[in-house]
Order: sequence, then C-alpha cells, then structure tokens
Amino acid sequence: MSILKLTPSCKDYLWGGSRLRTDFGVQSDLNPLAEAWVLSCHPDGPSYLPDGTMLADYLAAHPEAAGTDCKKFEMFPVLTKFIDAKNNISIQVHPSNEYALEHEHQYGKTEMWYIVDCDPGAELLYGFKHEISKEEFAERIANNTLLEVTNNVPVHKGDVFFIESGTLHAIGKGILIAEIQQNSNTTYRIYDYGRVGKDGKPRELHVEKAKEVTNLVPPKYPTTAQGAPTAIEGGKETLLRSCEYFNVNKLELDGTTKLTAGEGSFNSLLVLDGAFEIAAGSEKSAAKKGDSLFITAGTGEYTVTGKGTIILTDII
Repeated sequence: MSILKLTPSCKDYLWGGSRLRTDFGVQSDLNPLAEAWVLSCHPDGPSYLPDGTMLADYLAAHPEAAGTDCKKFEMFPVLTKFIDAKNNISIQVHPSNEYALEHEHQYGKTEMWYIVDCDPGAELLYGFKHEISKEEFAERIANNTLLEVTNNVPVHKGDVFFIESGTLHAIGKGILIAEIQQNSNTTYRIYDYGRVGKDGKPRELHVEKAKEVTNLVPPKYPTTAQGAPTAIEGGKETLLRSCEYFNVNKLELDGTTKLTAGEGSFNSLLVLDGAFEIAAGSEKSAAKKGDSLFITAGTGEYTVTGKGTIILTDII
C-alpha cells in the first residue's frame, strides 16, 4: 500500500468544543471534542488504518514505510493533531528531551501551531513580555499574578507559531489549530484557571517541574511562516517551519500537483479545506476537509488533484 487514510484517536478535554465534528467531519461520540490525533504512533492516542490496524503496528511491520530519515530517531518522530479550544487551555510548558527522558522516560516536545480558524479577537499566550528571574516566576505562580507578565498575542487565520521545548504557552478560547509536534505527551501545567476535572477535583498541576524547564524570556520566533509562498505546478507552496523533528509546508492547490515521497521520508497530508483525489500508480483515494493521509516512503511520484489547502509534513 502507498496511500493510507488514517482514523484518529480523540480526546474530550473539558475546554474542547464541537467544530472538529461539525466542520471537519471527525467521527466521535465524545462531547466536548477537544482533540483529534490525526497522525499518531503514540500509545496515548494512536491513529488507525482502515482495517483497524494501528499505524504504529503497521510501521513496526513495515519500517521502510516511514523512510530512512526516520532511522535517526528511536521512535516515529511526529505527532499531528487538530485542537479545538472552545475555552482557554491551561498555561503550560513542555520539557527538553534531556529532562523528559530523565524524569518522564519519554521525549520532550517541540511543536508548531498553524491557526486553522479563530474567533474575532482571539488570543494565545506565547512566552513572556520581558525576561524575568526564577524568583519572580515562582512568586507570580504562588500569588496568581503570572498573567501580568505573559506575552498575549492576537491571532489570525494562517498564523504560525513555533514553540520550542521550554516555551511557556497556552491556546486561548475560540482558536482551532493544526499542531505538528514531537511524538510525546509530556506536558507540565502551571495554571488552569481553578477548573476541576470530571472527578470534581482540581486538575493536576506540575509547578515544580515547570519551574525547572521554563525559559523565562520572550519568544524568539515570529508569528509568521518561515518561508515565502512559491509557485508550484497546480498552486503554491509555503514553508511553515523546518526543524530537526519535522518539516511542514502549506499547499494551496487548484488543479493537479505532482508530489514525491522518496525513500527518505513518508508524506503526511492533512486536508484543511477543499476536496482532492490522491493517486499513486493504480491506487486512488478521495480526501476531504479534515482527512489525514499517510503516503509511504518509497512511493515516488504521486498526484494530488483538486482545490483547497493541505498541510504536508515530512522528515528531512
């Protein structure tokens, strides 16, 4: 097989909404529907092939399908999600690989957010307004004044945020994002607005660990794509972000475009809007808004025909 259409695992975190179901066709009985893990080999939320096989099991049996560039990682390197924040997500931070391996026995998390949609006036939290000391950080956590020094950024559809491990962050209410991240589920909550979980108890915080890993400085990356749009056959391509864990491009297409999944890496196609037909040799698959497709490494040239927007992720 060259074209694998994936079914996500979903999460019903209390801040979630309903747009993934109503606008993106995600099939789930969960309410609220906060996240859909649309490309995942993580045991906390695996993606599935049409026959019910977990993608992780398929790649264990067919490691060549991930590509030779994935061999430098001990595990499949990428996890992609849709996240629908009807309400504010907790203020949080992710540790580095070194810290997470020592304390959590899994990798840290560097991630990229692409703003798929947002309500007018929506904001998110991205680092600090200015550098603060560890002492001030601890004091503001203790007296609930942390929000006075955080960097709150108005967001617009199409904005891009690159969030290295150690960066304080939080998605604000009314924002729907596509998140491409390291294959990890390590998160340290610092502040959660006093909310309680399904058990009626305040949700767990991880303040002491957060103090050890948070970079107490303003963010160093702009809220724009890393590259400028360039013309390709059938549309245009924009580099959103490239790093050691993932390479992400936005494809805005109208017509037929030829893409290539070489021996080095799979291609992940996440459809943000529109409808397409994906063809590789004799294989064909329809793809609509919200669909996630895994094109196996070594497929070679394949075509994408239709009109709309696709997030393309691979490894370089």
